[in-house]
Amino acid sequence: MLTKNQLGFLYMFLSVCTFSVMDLLVKWSSDYPTGEVLFFRGFFGLLPTYFLIPKNKLKTFYTTERSKEHLFRCLMGLMALIAIVIALRELPLAVVVSLSYAAPLFITVLSIFLLSEKVGVFRWLAVLIGFVGVIIIAEPGFKGMNYLYFLPLIFCIGMAFVTITIRKLSTTEPIWLISIFFTITISIAGLATIPMGWIMPNFQDFILLTLIGVTGGSANLFLTQSYKLSEVSLVAPLKYLALVFAIIFGYLIWNEVPTVKTLIGASLVVLASLIIFRREIYHKQKIPSTTRHE
Repeated sequence: MLTKNQLGFLYMFLSVCTFSVMDLLVKWSSDYPTGEVLFFRGFFGLLPTYFLIPKNKLKTFYTTERSKEHLFRCLMGLMALIAIVIALRELPLAVVVSLSYAAPLFITVLSIFLLSEKVGVFRWLAVLIGFVGVIIIAEPGFKGMNYLYFLPLIFCIGMAFVTITIRKLSTTEPIWLISIFFTITISIAGLATIPMGWIMPNFQDFILLTLIGVTGGSANLFLTQSYKLSEVSLVAPLKYLALVFAIIFGYLIWNEVPTVKTLIGASLVVLASLIIFRREIYHKQKIPSTTRHE
């Protein structure tokens, strides 16, 4: 019989695997318009979430008194998703995944203004280290003025707003409701792009596009369940396995070999994220009355 921490570890591993598969499928779907992929990600992403709705809420699941905050979360999430879908299609997989690890850096900075959190020397140092890593990874984009390298950073900014908004919403709103509103939003946004031209998928591609939604929805649920069952400090570092998967998939399928600069930059970003993460754990363990922040 597995303990809660062991189950949490397993769910995090499943989350990393399914997110990695989703990234792979998104990159594979480059023949289809971005809006069409968004629709499949949203519509079929509803399937796993639907089973979490309590039976007594099936008819009134959409009721909320915090509609404005849900709307903001959905719009920021939509911005982040569009950015990462385009980036995954156009850039090497390892580059996109590496740059996406910068999200905690933006969360740390935004938390000062949106959550009135105090950020001390260690976390500011981590932010600096992380941004040096970002500059190293994105150097080709800066030199060639290639906007595609900025898309993963737009994803990070969007996810920073999403994370902070979910922190606020989760005090009163169930996770499944937050997830459902988001998946409905991206489904509607995707449908709105039909006039721009959709491509009728063949059966094989229909399955591929459907799996983008199913894996995306399932990965979010695995992630939520992992945090619910186990200590975050035990499972969060598993997220960085996604970079290993990205390097393997990128090499085997698209013959993408990450440069030394990409690996160095990714190492700095991961190091910065881990420092920020450890400092958050440290502050949560301190006596509530303390006022010192490092």
